Amino acid sequence: MTSGTTDGDLADYYRQRAGEYDSVYRKPERQHDLAQLRELLPARTAGKRVLEIAAGTGYWTQIIATTALSITATDLNTETLAVAAARDYGPAQVELMTADAYALDSVPGDFDLVFCGFWWSHIRRADVARFLAGLCRRVAPGTTLLILDNRYVAGSNHPITRVSEDGDSYQDRRLLDGRRYEVLKNFPDSARLAADLEPWATAFSYTQLQYFWLVSCTLAGPA
Repeated sequence: MTSGTTDGDLADYYRQRAGEYDSVYRKPERQHDLAQLRELLPARTAGKRVLEIAAGTGYWTQIIATTALSITATDLNTETLAVAAARDYGPAQVELMTADAYALDSVPGDFDLVFCGFWWSHIRRADVARFLAGLCRRVAPGTTLLILDNRYVAGSNHPITRVSEDGDSYQDRRLLDGRRYEVLKNFPDSARLAADLEPWATAFSYTQLQYFWLVSCTLAGPA
C-alpha cells in the first residue's frame, strides 16, 4: 500500500493484515479467474524490466517473476514486504523496496512495464491524476502499464457501506482479531478507466473476468 491522501487507516490496515492477506486468494469461487490470470500475466511480462507498485505480500510478484527479466517490487509497508521476502521468485531478478506510489523518484532503475495489482481501487478519485502524473514523470513514454483489480460481485466482495461526495466507495472490514477498519475500495467500470487513463496513455485494452479486470495501456508521458 501507499500513503498520499488516502485514508489514514488504509496503510495501517494492510500493515496489520500482512500475515492474513493471502487468504483472499483462497476463495473457492475465484479460483477459475485466478487460474486465467496466472496464464495471462506472465505472457504480458515476458522479458520485461518491471516496476511493481503496491506489491504487498509478493503474491503477484511471484507469478510475473516466472517470465519477467527483472522486477523492482515496491510497497509502503515493511510488514507486507517481509512476507514477500520469504517467497521463491525463480528466474527473475527481484528486488523488494519500500516506496510510496506517489513518490517514485526514489526508485532506481529503467523499466519497460509498470504493474499495479489491486492498488488502483485504493486511489481516491481526486488523486488519480496525481498518481498518473507522477508515474509518467518516472518512466519513459512508451512504457506499458498493466493494472489488475477487483470487479464488485455481491456475496464475494465486502458490501459497500458508504459512498463519498467525490464518488469514492468504502467497505467495513475486520481483521481476524476483530479490529475494524473502514477501507477505501473503488470499483470502476471500463468506461471510467478509459476516461481516467486517456490523458496519460494510449492503446487502452480491457479484459473482464467474472471477479477481476485487467487493463493494459501505453504511457504517453506527462500530460
